[in-house]
Amino acid sequence: MRLAEVVATSQKIAGTRARRAKVAGLADLLARAAPDEIPILVGFLAGRPRQGRIGVGPAALWASEIDPAPEPVLDIAEVDRVIGAIPGITGSGSQARRTALLESLLGRATADEQDYLRRLLTGELRHGALEGLMMDAVAVAAGVDAAVVRRAAMLGGDLGSIAVPAFTEGEAALRAMRIVPLRPVRPMLASSSGSAADAMESSGRASVEWKLDGVRIQAHRAGTRVAVFSRRLNEVTDRLPVVAEVVFGLPVSSVVLDGEVLAHDLEGRPERFEQIMSRFGTHQDGDRTPLFPYFFDILHLDGEDLIDLPLGRRIATLESLVPSECLVPRLVTDRIPEAEGALSEARRSRHEGIMVKAIGSTYQAGRRGSAWLKVKPAYHLDLVVLAAEWGHGRRTGRLSNLHLGARDTESGRFVMVGKTFKGLTDAMLAWQTERFLEIAVRRERHVVFLRPEVVVEVAFDGVQSSPVYPGEVALRFARVKQYRPDKPPDQADTIQRIHRIFEERGGRRD
Repeated sequence: MRLAEVVATSQKIAGTRARRAKVAGLADLLARAAPDEIPILVGFLAGRPRQGRIGVGPAALWASEIDPAPEPVLDIAEVDRVIGAIPGITGSGSQARRTALLESLLGRATADEQDYLRRLLTGELRHGALEGLMMDAVAVAAGVDAAVVRRAAMLGGDLGSIAVPAFTEGEAALRAMRIVPLRPVRPMLASSSGSAADAMESSGRASVEWKLDGVRIQAHRAGTRVAVFSRRLNEVTDRLPVVAEVVFGLPVSSVVLDGEVLAHDLEGRPERFEQIMSRFGTHQDGDRTPLFPYFFDILHLDGEDLIDLPLGRRIATLESLVPSECLVPRLVTDRIPEAEGALSEARRSRHEGIMVKAIGSTYQAGRRGSAWLKVKPAYHLDLVVLAAEWGHGRRTGRLSNLHLGARDTESGRFVMVGKTFKGLTDAMLAWQTERFLEIAVRRERHVVFLRPEVVVEVAFDGVQSSPVYPGEVALRFARVKQYRPDKPPDQADTIQRIHRIFEERGGRRD
């Protein structure tokens, strides 16, 4: 398949907001691809090559002024081969050789293809083909049920590889997919609720669990092998020896557990999230309290997948297997006062709040729905930093004021919803100045615009109408709580969620 066909489809779907039209355009292109082109094509259309980052920065890509080819000659397999070859170039002068290989590729691309490739390789390809749309497009093109595609992709972790059997073997192959211990599963996600009462009214009888201020993990065991994965599905086993020891000690042959890791200071208080993250990337040492697991769900046990069982049964299995000191505190109730009491107790223990989980719900891997509701005081959202402004006064020379963006599920882009410089510590200012300059895409006077890949947790008091921002709303009194390096931008909160908060509080968008 010619790259020009992909570029034309990208431009077409970027020009429409209609979900059905986007899916139809993507499905049409997928249906015309050869089986060996499908994993390549899925990555290209979703906005990230299947190789991930390749070690060439945006400055090198955008600074190269290469005369475009007059006619399209590139096919996607050739482009994929070049992208795949670049990370293997190492040693002295590797950066120059990587750049030269990319420039050779760009020299064979038309002007539109050059622009597409640069944006693809820098994470700037925001044409609206989010993974949810891609899943629907694969389902339409392959003639299989969309729910089956979504489930298989969540269990397999890679939509590109799932698409091949969807086209070549059909729906039966996808339905046969199961959890494979040591292969990570996309975690189930939670929506937000304004209060314990609201969450309980929505869920009915529920498991009310402390929302620990820890780092999400997924622990696997198959025989004598143990693997621990981060929220982003990266393996971190060697950094969490206590977790591996606990899982290895369970009386099982295979298991997959969902949970968090946490540490406490010498006075028994939980370390803050950013403190844990600062340790998460390093091996443990003997002078610090180790990161300890707290599990709240079980997805697989001894060859049997449990994700389709109701939560109540999964809890019973989990509690019969895992030592009580390794379990997240919870109570099962249908009474609002008990849930509110759990929230107060969690907050007194310096944790974030509570999770309210419908007791009959299944584990919907990779999905964010109403079955799991998080309740935290005030409003908290995970947003993407779109730009930053150079500071003044004591912040001169530091990137300070953040431009905050929410994800738009319809367009696939990020919509600015406010700015803030509040809550930033000196350490944060130093870190973000260095980090943001690494991912800068352009500068306009005092503003540095960024690739949308850094997620920050923001607290705010409410939402107000705003004619200034494209989403027509702005956050009130926003302040930075912490950066979230464990979260990818496609898991940031949405502009639709912010609109709901606004409307729930009596707001109207004219």
